[in-house]
Amino acid sequence: MTMETTAEWERRCAALWDAFDECDPAEFRSRMKALTDELPPGHAVADFELASAYDATDLGEQAVPLYRKALDGGLDSDRRRQAVIQLASTLRTLGDPQSSADLLLAERDQTSDRLDDAVSAFLALAFVDLGREREAAALALGALSRHLPAYNRSLAHYAQALTAEGITGG
Repeated sequence: MTMETTAEWERRCAALWDAFDECDPAEFRSRMKALTDELPPGHAVADFELASAYDATDLGEQAVPLYRKALDGGLDSDRRRQAVIQLASTLRTLGDPQSSADLLLAERDQTSDRLDDAVSAFLALAFVDLGREREAAALALGALSRHLPAYNRSLAHYAQALTAEGITGG
Protein backbone atom coordinates (compact mmCIF):
# COMPACT_ATOMS: atom_id res chain seq x y z
CA MET A 1 0.00 0.00 0.00
CA THR A 2 1.28 3.45 -0.83
CA MET A 3 1.67 5.80 2.12
CA GLU A 4 1.29 8.89 -0.01
CA THR A 5 -1.31 11.56 0.61
CA THR A 6 -2.50 14.32 -1.65
CA ALA A 7 -1.35 17.92 -1.31
CA GLU A 8 -4.99 18.86 -0.71
CA TRP A 9 -5.30 16.34 2.15
CA GLU A 10 -2.04 17.62 3.68
CA ARG A 11 -3.33 21.19 3.41
CA ARG A 12 -6.54 20.28 5.25
CA CYS A 13 -4.57 18.38 7.89
CA ALA A 14 -2.27 21.37 8.44
CA ALA A 15 -5.31 23.68 8.64
CA LEU A 16 -6.87 21.45 11.28
CA TRP A 17 -3.68 21.57 13.36
CA ASP A 18 -3.61 25.35 12.91
CA ALA A 19 -7.14 25.45 14.38
CA PHE A 20 -6.20 23.26 17.37
CA ASP A 21 -6.56 26.04 19.95
CA GLU A 22 -10.00 26.93 18.61
CA CYS A 23 -11.44 23.42 19.15
CA ASP A 24 -12.34 21.60 22.30
CA PRO A 25 -10.47 18.29 22.61
CA ALA A 26 -13.38 16.04 21.63
CA GLU A 27 -14.20 18.18 18.61
CA PHE A 28 -10.56 18.19 17.49
CA ARG A 29 -10.31 14.39 17.78
CA SER A 30 -13.58 13.98 15.90
CA ARG A 31 -12.44 16.24 13.08
CA MET A 32 -9.08 14.45 12.88
CA LYS A 33 -10.81 11.06 12.85
CA ALA A 34 -13.02 12.18 9.96
CA LEU A 35 -9.97 13.42 8.06
CA THR A 36 -7.91 10.29 8.67
CA ASP A 37 -10.87 8.08 7.73
CA GLU A 38 -10.49 9.45 4.20
CA LEU A 39 -7.26 7.46 3.90
CA PRO A 40 -7.25 3.68 3.40
CA PRO A 41 -7.36 1.46 6.51
CA GLY A 42 -3.87 0.83 7.89
CA HIS A 43 -2.46 4.00 6.33
CA ALA A 44 0.56 4.98 8.43
CA VAL A 45 -0.04 8.72 8.04
CA ALA A 46 -3.62 8.33 9.27
CA ASP A 47 -2.39 6.36 12.29
CA PHE A 48 0.26 8.99 13.03
CA GLU A 49 -2.07 11.97 12.73
CA LEU A 50 -4.75 10.30 14.85
CA ALA A 51 -2.16 9.32 17.46
CA SER A 52 -0.95 12.92 17.50
CA ALA A 53 -4.52 14.15 17.99
CA TYR A 54 -5.06 11.78 20.93
CA ASP A 55 -1.71 12.78 22.39
CA ALA A 56 -2.32 16.51 22.00
CA THR A 57 -5.64 16.16 23.81
CA ASP A 58 -4.16 14.28 26.78
CA LEU A 59 -5.14 10.75 25.73
CA GLY A 60 -1.63 9.35 25.59
CA GLU A 61 -2.71 5.80 26.43
CA GLN A 62 -4.73 5.74 23.21
CA ALA A 63 -1.94 7.38 21.23
CA VAL A 64 0.80 4.84 22.03
CA PRO A 65 -0.56 1.89 20.01
CA LEU A 66 -1.33 4.17 17.07
CA TYR A 67 2.20 5.60 17.11
CA ARG A 68 3.58 2.06 17.11
CA LYS A 69 1.27 1.04 14.26
CA ALA A 70 2.27 4.13 12.28
CA LEU A 71 5.98 3.41 12.79
CA ASP A 72 5.48 -0.19 11.70
CA GLY A 73 3.46 0.99 8.70
CA GLY A 74 6.18 2.92 6.90
CA LEU A 75 6.08 6.65 7.57
CA ASP A 76 8.26 8.99 5.53
CA SER A 77 11.43 10.15 7.25
CA ASP A 78 10.07 13.42 8.68
CA ARG A 79 6.86 11.97 10.12
CA ARG A 80 8.74 8.85 11.24
CA ARG A 81 11.09 10.94 13.34
CA GLN A 82 8.22 12.99 14.75
CA ALA A 83 6.42 9.76 15.66
CA VAL A 84 9.48 8.47 17.52
CA ILE A 85 9.85 11.73 19.46
CA GLN A 86 6.15 11.91 20.28
CA LEU A 87 5.95 8.23 21.26
CA ALA A 88 9.00 8.61 23.50
CA SER A 89 7.54 11.73 25.12
CA THR A 90 4.23 10.00 25.73
CA LEU A 91 5.88 6.91 27.20
CA ARG A 92 7.80 9.15 29.60
CA THR A 93 4.68 10.99 30.72
CA LEU A 94 2.92 7.65 31.18
CA GLY A 95 5.65 6.59 33.61
CA ASP A 96 8.12 4.71 31.40
CA PRO A 97 11.15 7.01 31.10
CA GLN A 98 13.52 4.13 30.36
CA SER A 99 11.64 3.12 27.21
CA SER A 100 11.54 6.78 26.26
CA ALA A 101 15.30 7.12 26.68
CA ASP A 102 15.94 3.88 24.78
CA LEU A 103 13.88 5.07 21.80
CA LEU A 104 15.55 8.47 21.73
CA LEU A 105 19.08 7.12 22.14
CA ALA A 106 18.45 4.81 19.18
CA GLU A 107 16.99 7.72 17.21
CA ARG A 108 20.10 9.84 17.78
CA ASP A 109 22.11 7.12 16.02
CA GLN A 110 19.56 6.69 13.21
CA THR A 111 19.76 10.01 11.39
CA SER A 112 20.48 13.70 11.74
CA ASP A 113 18.14 16.47 10.66
CA ARG A 114 16.25 19.56 11.81
CA LEU A 115 14.74 17.57 14.70
CA ASP A 116 18.07 16.69 16.36
CA ASP A 117 17.58 19.25 19.12
CA ALA A 118 14.04 17.99 19.77
CA VAL A 119 15.44 14.48 20.21
CA SER A 120 17.99 15.87 22.66
CA ALA A 121 15.39 17.90 24.56
CA PHE A 122 13.05 14.96 25.07
CA LEU A 123 15.96 12.69 25.93
CA ALA A 124 17.00 15.23 28.56
CA LEU A 125 13.51 15.04 30.08
CA ALA A 126 13.71 11.24 30.18
CA PHE A 127 17.14 11.46 31.82
CA VAL A 128 15.77 13.77 34.52
CA ASP A 129 13.05 11.23 35.28
CA LEU A 130 15.73 8.53 35.45
CA GLY A 131 17.82 10.52 37.95
CA ARG A 132 20.49 11.38 35.38
CA GLU A 133 20.28 15.14 35.80
CA ARG A 134 23.89 15.97 34.83
CA GLU A 135 23.49 14.15 31.53
CA ALA A 136 20.14 15.89 31.01
CA ALA A 137 21.73 19.30 31.58
CA ALA A 138 24.59 18.42 29.23
CA LEU A 139 22.14 17.45 26.48
CA ALA A 140 20.02 20.55 26.91
CA LEU A 141 22.97 22.92 27.04
CA GLY A 142 24.62 21.22 24.07
CA ALA A 143 21.46 21.68 22.01
CA LEU A 144 21.11 25.29 23.15
CA SER A 145 24.74 26.07 22.30
CA ARG A 146 23.97 25.74 18.57
CA HIS A 147 21.42 28.54 18.74
CA LEU A 148 23.18 31.27 20.70
CA PRO A 149 24.34 34.44 18.97
CA ALA A 150 27.67 34.16 20.81
CA TYR A 151 29.52 31.80 23.18
CA ASN A 152 28.57 28.73 21.15
CA ARG A 153 31.91 26.97 21.48
CA SER A 154 32.29 27.80 25.16
CA LEU A 155 28.83 26.52 26.07
CA ALA A 156 29.28 23.38 23.97
CA HIS A 157 32.58 22.70 25.74
CA TYR A 158 31.04 23.23 29.19
CA ALA A 159 28.11 20.99 28.27
CA GLN A 160 30.50 18.18 27.31
CA ALA A 161 32.46 18.68 30.53
CA LEU A 162 29.35 18.10 32.66
CA THR A 163 29.67 14.37 32.10
CA ALA A 164 33.12 12.84 32.21
CA GLU A 165 31.89 9.62 30.59
CA GLY A 166 29.68 11.31 27.97
CA ILE A 167 26.09 10.56 27.11
CA THR A 168 25.48 6.84 26.76
CA GLY A 169 22.65 4.40 27.22
CA GLY A 170 21.84 2.59 30.45
